This record gives sequence, structure tokens and C-alpha cells, in this order.
Amino acid sequence: MTKMREVRFSLEQWKLESPFRITGHVFHIIDMLHVRIRENGSEGRGEAAGVYYLNETGESLLANAESVREALELGAGREALRSLLPAGGARNGIDCALWDLEAKLSGRSIWDLTGIEPAPTKSFFTVGLDTPEKMAVRALSLQSSKIKVKLDGQNPLECITAVRSARPDAEIIVDINQGWSFAQLVELAPKFKELNISMIEQPMPRGADEELEGYESPVPLCADESCLNTDEFEQADRRYQVINIKLDKTGGLTEALDLAKLAKSRGKDLMIGNMVGTSLGMAPGYVIAQLCEFVDLDGTLYLTSDREHPMTFDQGYISQPESLLWG
Repeated sequence: MTKMREVRFSLEQWKLESPFRITGHVFHIIDMLHVRIRENGSEGRGEAAGVYYLNETGESLLANAESVREALELGAGREALRSLLPAGGARNGIDCALWDLEAKLSGRSIWDLTGIEPAPTKSFFTVGLDTPEKMAVRALSLQSSKIKVKLDGQNPLECITAVRSARPDAEIIVDINQGWSFAQLVELAPKFKELNISMIEQPMPRGADEELEGYESPVPLCADESCLNTDEFEQADRRYQVINIKLDKTGGLTEALDLAKLAKSRGKDLMIGNMVGTSLGMAPGYVIAQLCEFVDLDGTLYLTSDREHPMTFDQGYISQPESLLWG
């Protein structure tokens, strides 16, 4: 059969401004899969950082992408891709490139294609794990009035109290990255409620959060690692009040839109998150952000550089992606 497209995959390394610490991990460099698909003179692009806690690496992302090269060259679309690759980083990068290609070929914007209306969007800015004093200093330096604080099992109350004291004006959410036991959650949640914390993200480990069923938390709980895609929603529905959608988890914007629709139909609040990336990775997340109560798309701010035609921030508000960037 005659090939319809030219498909290019490359593995890139993007440096972080400073080490980024979360529960059990410190990141210095982000390995990124970059996808380019050309057809009839137009090019669609996407990127993916992968899911570190599922042991995805730059090399595995590239290998997974290469496994579907021929199908893509022969014209496989987004729906076919879902049967060709499992949810994960490689499928995300390709899926987002196919969305971009469709927009370019049709001369229509991503908003036309999805039927979603863009609106001013404010992102949470993140405070990484550190001493309470340094976390307070970091919180003071952030322009946004929305702050996401990374915590673990070591001195979480002291850390969040320091941040709250430094930023009494801010809406604050916390991300535990699986770092607490159920006993810690039960003890700390009322105290976090007193500090006016809006949400607690992934307090317990993936696969070990069954005790949340029947527990009524004084602070809404959000599933991140415990809800990768639509296949895992039913269990998360019984345990969490908020679902964090990340495109690397869902395997792209196509599945993310389905997960958002499903979660909304069950009365869940939504969050859009990221695994850190350039503006090319944040752009499709901006589409899902229009459906979300919590937006965390500050991943580009950790990098020493960005793509051309980058998205920008002004007092926490993130700009719409330009068509020259994506969509």
C-alpha cells in the first residue's frame, strides 16, 4: 500500500531549572518523546514525558511509538490508535499530533474540532518538597493566587502551615503523591480543613486505597495515580470526589475527553495535571482545562527553555496556545 504520511519520532532531553522533588522521586532532566506527522504539506506535532510510576522511560516511549509507525504511515487515525497502543505516553504524543494534524489539514481550530469554548484560565503554581521555611519562601515568590503544595509523610502539617501563613490570600491544594497511610489521612484531613485547604490529591498509594470507600473526608480527595483512564474510573468513583486527568495517563486528548465526560456525568469535579513538559505538552491540556475546577499546567515553568511560540503566564493566567504551536 502507498504511504500517506511521513512520521518522525525523536527523543529529547529538557533540563529543569532546579531539582524537582515529590514523594520518593527527584527529577533533574525530563526525557521527552517528540512526534511529527506530515500529510499533504501539513504537520501535526505532539510530545509526551510518560508515566514514571509505571516505569515508562524515554527509551520505552520511543520503542512503543516505533511499533505503530507503519500503521500511522498508512493512515491510522486516533480511534485506530487506541487499539494499536495501550494508554500511556507514546499514545499520548501520537494522539495529540493527530489532533494537530487534523486541525492543520482542515483549517479548523481545536475549539472547532472539539466544540469546547476557550475562556480565561488560571493555573495553580507548584511548591515542591523542601523545608517548611523554604516552601514558605517559594510560595511568597509565586505570582498566582492558586498554589499547589507537594507533601509527603514527613512534617506535612508543619510544611502546609508555613505555606498557609506565607500566603493567607491563596487558594491552596496539596498533592501527597501516594505518601500517606489511611491513619495519617484521617488524622490530618480535619487540620487541613481548618487551614482552608481546598483539596487533597492522591493521599494513599495506588492499589492500596480501598479504605477510602465509605470514608467521608472533610476535604475533597482527588485521584491521580489511582485513576489513569476510563478503565479505572468505576473504582475511583467509589473513593474520590475529584479526578485528575493527565494526558500521559489517558494516552492522549481523545481518551481524556471521554474520561472528562464520564466523570462529569457522575458528578465528579475535574483537575487537569501534567508530568512536566514544554508548551507543546501543555497545549492539549489547555483544552481539558476548560472543563476543570482545578488547573495545573505550570509544567513549562520548571524548564530552562521552551518551544517556539510558547504559552505564557500573567499573574497565573495561562495564554491560549497559538495555532503555530498546536491545534
